[in-house]
Amino acid sequence: MDVPFFAEHGQLTFRWIHVVAGVLWIGILYFFNWINGAFAATLDGETKKKVVPELMPRALFWFRWGAAYTWVTGILLLFVLYYVGPNLTTDGTRPELTQWIVPLAGILVGFLVYDVLFKSLAGQHAVAVVIWGLLACAFAWLLSGPMEFSARGTYIHVGALFGTSMAANVWMRIWPAQKRIITAIKNGEAPDAKDPALAGLRSKHNTYMSVPLLLLMVGVNQDALLAAPQPALWVAVTLAVGFVATYAIYKKVPSVKGF
Repeated sequence: MDVPFFAEHGQLTFRWIHVVAGVLWIGILYFFNWINGAFAATLDGETKKKVVPELMPRALFWFRWGAAYTWVTGILLLFVLYYVGPNLTTDGTRPELTQWIVPLAGILVGFLVYDVLFKSLAGQHAVAVVIWGLLACAFAWLLSGPMEFSARGTYIHVGALFGTSMAANVWMRIWPAQKRIITAIKNGEAPDAKDPALAGLRSKHNTYMSVPLLLLMVGVNQDALLAAPQPALWVAVTLAVGFVATYAIYKKVPSVKGF
């Protein structure tokens, strides 16, 4: 098989699916957090009983499968562009197995760390947020420093860390909770208070992570990022700016009214 041909056309195919699925997933994520939540709060019990079982299963179908296809094609792109390509290391050589198996394992284990962190510090949410951000920056430092990753490889892997945690949130936390919520509302019952709280919090986490993730994913060819002497510092700045921007949008949501 012609490896360069496969790499080029594989990249094109995976990237196309990745972008389309990502737009679908993140678009619905923003709809849930910045539109639907405020709208649903205006509905009475009978209206919710009619609207929620019809609207939410449809929206959540595209939401969760958008997340799945985004994640799968993202991992495939990691292999095509970085693990068998020249973009991972600073010298442009193809990496050895030991150079990429550690960061890949970090990405996959990252959700477990995130999940345990926010469960164990449920009463100190702000502390958990800061720790999660510091862990992401530490991951960037490990890659760009001791492991000698390129700036591009560093940014992509931090973005993949967030993307993996977000996709796992969708399938392992948000979707199971939403199924129970929809069933309860359809039956005219009040959902267990833990389910809306969990689904809402993890969806909010995904929204906050998505903003820096998007810059880290689409900005990897920008000179301003590639020329950074300390990629971990740029990751920290991206997280801080993304957090402030997302917080400002959430503050704006209550002031947007219907007619």
